[in-house]
Amino acid sequence: MNYLIKTGALALILGCASAANAADKSVTVTLNPQESAPVINKEIYGQFAEHLGTCIYGGIWVGEDSPIPNTNGYRNDVLQAMRDIKVPVLRWPGGCFADEYHWVDGIGPKENRPRMVNNNWGGTVEDNSFGTHEFFNLCELIGAEPYLSGNVGSGSVEELAKWVEYITAEEGPMAKIRKENGREKPWHLKYLGVGNESWGCGGNFTPEFYADAYRRYQTYCRNFNGNRLFKIASGASDYDYNWTEVLMDKAGNLMDGISLHYYTTPGWVGSKGSATKFTDDDYYWTLGKCLEVGDVTRKHMDIMDKFDPNKRVALLVDEWGTWWDEEPGTVPGHLYQQNTMRDAMVAALSLNVFHDLTDRVKMTNIAQIANVLQSMVLTKDNQMVLTPTYYVFKMYVPHQDAKLIPLSVNTTYRKVRDNRLVPVISATASEKDGKVAISLVNTDLNEPCEIDIPLGNIKAKNVKGEILTSANIADYNDFGQPEKVTLKAFNGAKINKGSLKLTLPAKSIVTLQLD
Repeated sequence: MNYLIKTGALALILGCASAANAADKSVTVTLNPQESAPVINKEIYGQFAEHLGTCIYGGIWVGEDSPIPNTNGYRNDVLQAMRDIKVPVLRWPGGCFADEYHWVDGIGPKENRPRMVNNNWGGTVEDNSFGTHEFFNLCELIGAEPYLSGNVGSGSVEELAKWVEYITAEEGPMAKIRKENGREKPWHLKYLGVGNESWGCGGNFTPEFYADAYRRYQTYCRNFNGNRLFKIASGASDYDYNWTEVLMDKAGNLMDGISLHYYTTPGWVGSKGSATKFTDDDYYWTLGKCLEVGDVTRKHMDIMDKFDPNKRVALLVDEWGTWWDEEPGTVPGHLYQQNTMRDAMVAALSLNVFHDLTDRVKMTNIAQIANVLQSMVLTKDNQMVLTPTYYVFKMYVPHQDAKLIPLSVNTTYRKVRDNRLVPVISATASEKDGKVAISLVNTDLNEPCEIDIPLGNIKAKNVKGEILTSANIADYNDFGQPEKVTLKAFNGAKINKGSLKLTLPAKSIVTLQLD
């Protein structure tokens, strides 16, 4: 966030003074509109759907014969939920699943498609009824750009090349098969991921070997009939800066983007902790860990700058979010976790960070869209629940494709476990079509904060707002209580003498729109 950059020294002073455990009583947010400020790419609000647990089957897809209300097999309730948050881009089919997925198994008559074992996620047997046609048709239904993750780990160059041809070519042998399968016109495909987590589940490559493999694979993924592929290299996991260094050095000239994965989790060995049962100390630690995505991303960006000072190559944080223990009683390996107000705070703080890095970070994809990790929706039979994280994405819609308004915040910082610092107040702002959107987060669990936002040259007469908060930071929505945490109107902001003033409640997220 801008204020972390502009007041870095102040953060250390205030963050360590008296342990910085007292909440701010009042904070000034200073807006600094700039003509040269970048646009917040709408793709920063991207989603991710993997063949994992019930993300696809039951979460998005129920089939045409299901008693659950559907459109051509897609759940109507989930379709509407995705449209309401204006999902700009959807990544599929993985994740680790992508490098064991062979696309020819997912085309043609459903009754003829071979069944397969999902070896990565619980050993579930699936019938491949959701494949290429179902994914691209879904993207058309919700107005999202498809992001295809190609199989490099267990696939071949020819297999990936033919998949691209099948999807995008108007004529030729692959197009002929597509037409026989019911799709006359090619689909549009912009984003192509060449492998996923190639350092791990995607093949356990060394960076040098993967760089050579990437160069080879991308060569044969061609542009057909005016379709221009945006080719994305499988990038690093959080702190692996050497991976980025090697790839940018050996293959940076042949890529349009490189990915980065960053999860807010206590670790990969042993318990990750409960999604719903945690202490105040755990809560503040979680916010500190999620905010570290900013420092990590900047370090990767610095490496990229050495090889690409003009920022031609985009950085895509195409997996991010919280990762807790699976809910008790759920299927092992399906990664079903609940989603509390704590997760909503993580989402808002992370999006604020991504806004500020949008000159290089052109896309992010939260994991995942349904029933897996920090999901947007939870489904059970014919029921659907919107999560607190979903509501953050909904209240942040005004920032999509809006021009960033740089800002500074004179907040104090709380020093948390592992020597991380968490701002009491976080903020982001943007402008689009003459309207200004300001999103504010009060991370303190107990104390409200008076906020003063001088508007300067911003001429606004009206303000409306929405708030997301709850009585307890561990509150969540479930099938017996679907709206325990939900958006409500916020009428506490007033414009007076060229300044916007409000009281920001404890543990709350507020988005204001000015015109």
